[in-house]
This record gives sequence, structure tokens and C-alpha cells, in this order.
Amino acid sequence: MASKVPLVTATFWVIKMLSTTVGETFADYLSVNVGLGQAVTDTLAFGVLAVALAVQASTRRYTPWAYWLCVVLVSISGTQITDFLTDTLGVSLYLSTALFAVVLTVVFAVWYRQEMTLSITSINTRRREAFYWAAILTTFALGTAAGDLATEALNMGFLNGALLFGGAFLVTLVLWRAQAWQVLAFWAAYILTRPLGASVGDLLTQDRPFGGLGLGANRTSLLFFAVIVALVAREQVATTRARRAGAGPAATGGRGRASLGQRADLAWAAAGIVAVVGIGGWLSAGTATATPATAGAATGPAGPIGAAPLGTAKHAAATKLGDLTPFATIVDDVSALAAKGDLAGAKARSKDLEVAWDAAEAGLKPRSPKQWHTVDDAIDGALTALRADNPRQADCVAALRTLGRSLNPSQG
Repeated sequence: MASKVPLVTATFWVIKMLSTTVGETFADYLSVNVGLGQAVTDTLAFGVLAVALAVQASTRRYTPWAYWLCVVLVSISGTQITDFLTDTLGVSLYLSTALFAVVLTVVFAVWYRQEMTLSITSINTRRREAFYWAAILTTFALGTAAGDLATEALNMGFLNGALLFGGAFLVTLVLWRAQAWQVLAFWAAYILTRPLGASVGDLLTQDRPFGGLGLGANRTSLLFFAVIVALVAREQVATTRARRAGAGPAATGGRGRASLGQRADLAWAAAGIVAVVGIGGWLSAGTATATPATAGAATGPAGPIGAAPLGTAKHAAATKLGDLTPFATIVDDVSALAAKGDLAGAKARSKDLEVAWDAAEAGLKPRSPKQWHTVDDAIDGALTALRADNPRQADCVAALRTLGRSLNPSQG
């Protein structure tokens, strides 16, 4: 077979970084906004990935749309693996980072033992392709764990995170271009694009009170996805034209794939970055400064907010996480509905809390991971009580009071 992976160019790195944010936000959208839940989303993501990898394996040469579809889906799956270990099983980020580092080392060791090379310029057998995608999946999981660990441990914010990971990424690129430790430099750069893409994505998506630009996850994902489609389409058209013209090795980078030249590639990559920065900045400038949690906070399914049993939002919830009053406002609304026996209305209103809390996770969690998990567990408890097959009012009210106290511990 011809080599089945793309040339490592500027557009390669731009698409790779953008796919990180698209994969992460799309998984959250399915799990929380659509309401599929973590288990169903994970199953769906791995199922679709298996189909995409089967399509990729069935090709005899590099096919841009199939390859990059697999990368986006691997981004989702790699992130879900780390999140499952951290949020569901309670595995520390220190342990999961070390675990994935060991797994990646084993993949490389077995790959080299079998093939006597780790070069990505000759992925031209089924076995090499299997090793390649195993390494890709592990790098996404490792990048997620290491990036979250650095962000939470250092509490450096999105902009500082983007600068830190961006600087490290550029260093690895320089080493790779200089052919110094080339294999190690490439895979290090590949790992770093995961936390770099996440930092840039969070900087755009998170609301201003949480340190972001307030663009929102949906707008950011659509913008990134549009740029990815444009760059992949350009590569697909160039590849198809070269094959139809019977281009020789000189025109196809020597590996059966089209190459438009370094200048053209840099121009397309620069255009993609300009589109992300320019359009993202323009859209964020027009967004309201209010957090998602405050949207619709004045009225719930049952009309104006009534007096909540705990009155959490009446006090400034000054915690290590910051001002949690917007979330407490929704909790008061849900509590009032539950206290009146309107459990259906309380269940519907609690969806606003779930969506708002999930959207703010990247901004809140690094401030105090311990307190974030306390509130997150309390939210899960309230949602579980409200969404039971036969919810009991007493259980719902108790779970909501626990949630209110976790949002504002000073109320005891």
C-alpha cells in the first residue's frame, strides 16, 4: 500500500489542534445538552470510531476525509477515556497521566520491536497502521490527562495555558524541523496539541467571569469545524487531482500524496488561523457578559421564581470557586418547584443547571478541584433524585438542600 497518513505540514498541525476542541465539545454536547448521558455517549463514540477505522483500513492509500474523520473521533474517545477514569472512577490525574505514559511507551516498544522503525512516513502495512492508530488514541488520552493535571495543579488560566503549551509545542517543532530526536519530537508535539487545543478552545468558549471570551461552546465548535472542513476539502481536492493526473513522486511528495508546496500550505494554514482568531474575536465581542447560568434565571417552567427553602442565591456565594450565585439562583428555582410538589417542573428546570455547570467546568475546576468535585457530586445527587422513575418529594428536597449547602457552605 501507499503510505496512508498525511504529510506533516502546517495545515496538518492546524487541523490536529482544531479537532481537539471539536471532539471535546461535541462529546459534552451529546452527553449533557442532548441528554444521552456519559455511558451512551461513550458507547456511541467508540462505535462510530470503530466504523470509521474500518473505512480507513479498507482504503489502499491516504484519503484525507477518512483520515481526519478518524482523528476527530479518536479525539472524542481519548478524552472520554480520561474523563471516565477521573470523574467516574475517581482516578487521580497524576496516576492516569503516568498510566497513559506507560501505555504509550509499551505501544512504541512493541511497534519498534515488530517493525524496527517508528517512522510515520511509511505507514504502508496493516500492522504499522494498527500501531499508528493505537499510538494516536493513547496520545489523546495522555494529552488530556497531562493537560488537565497541569491546568489544575498550576491554576494558570486559559491564556497562560495556551501560551505555555504553545511555547512547548513550538520548541518540539523546532527540534523536529532540525531533525534532532525527530521521532520523539514529533510525538511530543502531537501530544502537546491536545492541551494546546483545549486551552485555546476554553479561552474562546468560557464566559468572561470564568476567564474566557464568552463565545460559547456551540459557536466555537461550529467555527473550528468549518475551518477543518475547508482545510480537509482543499487537501482532498488536491490529492484527487494529483492522482487523476497521474502525478509522479516529485509532485506527490514522494509518497503518493499531493503536495501543493510549502508556500501554498503555509498560506492555507495561516488563513485557517486568521479565520479562527478574526471570526472568533468578532463573535465574542458581541456576546453578552452574563454567564449561561443566568440565562432564564428570572423565570422557570412554573413562572417567576418563588421563595426557595434555603435561599442560597440571596447571599453571595463567595467560595474558592468564585461567585456561584448564578448557579445558586437556578438551585433556588428548582428547590421552590420541588417544595411545591411540582417535581416535573423541577426536573425540567434542573436541566439548565446541568448545562450551565458543565459549560463552566473548564473555568471553575482549576480554581479548587476539591470543592468543584463536592458541588459536582451534589448536583449529580440532585439530578438522580429528580430523574428517578418514581421521584419522591422528600428525597428531592433533601438532595437540593445538600446541593445548596455545597454551593454556599457558610449557610451550614
